Amino acid sequence: MSTEYKREQYRKAQEEKRKRVQNVEFDVPAESDVQLPRKRYYRQRAHSNPFSDHNLEYPRKPSDMDWTKLYPVLRERPELGKPTVADIGCGFGGLLVSLSPMLPDKLILGMEIRVQVTNYVEDRIIALRQQNIDSKGYGNISVLRGNAMKFLPNFFEKGQLEKIFFCFPDPHFKQRKHKARIVTTTLSSEYAYVLQPGGIIYTITDVKDLHDWMVEHLEAHPLFERLSKKWEAQDDCVKIMTSDTEEGKKVERNSGDKFVACFRRLPNP
Repeated sequence: MSTEYKREQYRKAQEEKRKRVQNVEFDVPAESDVQLPRKRYYRQRAHSNPFSDHNLEYPRKPSDMDWTKLYPVLRERPELGKPTVADIGCGFGGLLVSLSPMLPDKLILGMEIRVQVTNYVEDRIIALRQQNIDSKGYGNISVLRGNAMKFLPNFFEKGQLEKIFFCFPDPHFKQRKHKARIVTTTLSSEYAYVLQPGGIIYTITDVKDLHDWMVEHLEAHPLFERLSKKWEAQDDCVKIMTSDTEEGKKVERNSGDKFVACFRRLPNP
């Protein structure tokens, strides 16, 4: 099979993809005429290499961020300030949508590296805002395409965040790819930098090996302490994280296990 033939087939596939997105079908809720996007028209590979050059846009420093572009509600409620809750690798936005009414006075940001998945979440949030235009619901959530492993300190100032979520991250099973896991020794220090003392890191996965890995690295860091199972059982965010993410629902349907671990950011010595 010639290279030119492969290129032509790829070009045709991309053209068909563009046509599908332009003529996207929608689910319309019975109680509203506002359209919601359907995932089937936002096809994307399940995983993305965080070390690749994704041609991402990012600020040189956090003060360069204009958050009003992502949160128009700030024009009416400037007291909300900046995002204090981050969902790293937010997927299709299930956690964002569930956290929004529970944390109405917090700005919540989803970060996702995959293009089509980010586009889906953007469209989902726009539709939800339109559905709730009278109550101005879902104005406190937004999403941006970014690589948290490389550029997290470019977006968030020291101690800006109160909560960071890692929900069903890519396990990177092969040992040579463990360096691409979202929790490592180096990254733990970055999370400690952007998280305020007393802030919480939430982790959940259905992969026991990845759970043990994240626990090992965060417990080894001097600025984090693991919270008890009793604390987890009483925390509303843990309940939502366990039940409302798309991956969490998939694991539930398949009767799989979910491993949760939460860590508090300790005060600086």
